[in-house]
Amino acid sequence: MLNYDFAFAVACSISMGDIQALQLKMPETQELDMLKDATVIDQQTFLKPKQWKLLLFVALNGFFLLLGLSVATLLTRYYYEKGGNSKWLAALVQTAAFPILLPLSHFPSFASTTTTTTTTTNSPSVAITSLVYVALGLLVAGDNMMYSYGLFYLPVSTYSIICGTELAFNTIFCFFINSQKLTALALNSVVLLTLSALLLAMHEDSSQPTEVSKVKLVVGFLCTLGASAAYAMLLCLLQLSFQKILRNDTFSVVLDMQIYTSAVASCACVVGLFASGEWRGLKAEMEGFGKGRVSYVMTLVCSAVAWQVSSVGVVGLIFTVSSFFSCVISALALPIIPIAAVIFFHDNMDGVKVVSMLMAAWGFATYLYQQYLDDSKQKSTRIDANEFSVISTSNSESE
Repeated sequence: MLNYDFAFAVACSISMGDIQALQLKMPETQELDMLKDATVIDQQTFLKPKQWKLLLFVALNGFFLLLGLSVATLLTRYYYEKGGNSKWLAALVQTAAFPILLPLSHFPSFASTTTTTTTTTNSPSVAITSLVYVALGLLVAGDNMMYSYGLFYLPVSTYSIICGTELAFNTIFCFFINSQKLTALALNSVVLLTLSALLLAMHEDSSQPTEVSKVKLVVGFLCTLGASAAYAMLLCLLQLSFQKILRNDTFSVVLDMQIYTSAVASCACVVGLFASGEWRGLKAEMEGFGKGRVSYVMTLVCSAVAWQVSSVGVVGLIFTVSSFFSCVISALALPIIPIAAVIFFHDNMDGVKVVSMLMAAWGFATYLYQQYLDDSKQKSTRIDANEFSVISTSNSESE
């Protein structure tokens, strides 16, 4: 799996020409300059297409994640607005479209794609792999259920801003689960995102329907916050599973993880749907849907596809970069969904929500700045190492 800082450097369009410019400042012989120029040209010829390919793949998956997440959130809220009432069905929809990923897992190009040398001799047993799929699938089902309750009781704008705390939770979980360092700027990001959510929790939203009691509003807030924490933990556990348990980074294995965990989550939601008795009211729900039967079915189908498109984006970013980076891209939906909710659902965007959204955006910007500093430091280290290697080569040739 690619290192996050390398992918971030690619996203910033750092070229080998920058390294060449720094190297030419050193006092060297003409022969050494020619050797360096030839080396840089060869590196540019070899790396530049791969860099553009990686950048395009990251951008495409980021687009899938943002588009799918935004559309799926709005469609789920639309389902509730027009008469939908089943939380278990809304949770099921979030994973039910996983069969559309099955053809991708059989493409040879995906099955053979790797980022590092794959270890096959130490592959886990079928029992261990199945246990991982089942455990993560049940976590996905619980997470989807909490998201469903959050969207049922909260306005879309409030819901989406609270979901911005995923980055804060992911920062903490990555520190404990993935051993990722936690800097002062990262902590500042955590604090700002947490305060942003707390500000909304204490705010009485006038756009919320009056029939929803304050108790249900608290339940919606706690469920959304819990779902954000569970999702952040899920991303970290996915990365940990690939690195420590599955020890395999082919894209087909990543797709298998998405498919099988979604299958387990879907089965769990179906069991919950029948155990809770909500299935008995589905026919009446479809009959009484505000825009008719066809609209009811299309809303659920399009929502399921949108959730799966979002999942493909998450899987692609975890495969290409890291779970942390995929959570960061998810946080970019923060300003998109509330604005769309104001346009389509006429949510009230009052001063408290604006301040909360600005605080969350500032927390996100703080995180990006920290990654910029880390990336700059790593590039400087690579340049120094390259210069040292060139000087050593020159000394060896002169001797």
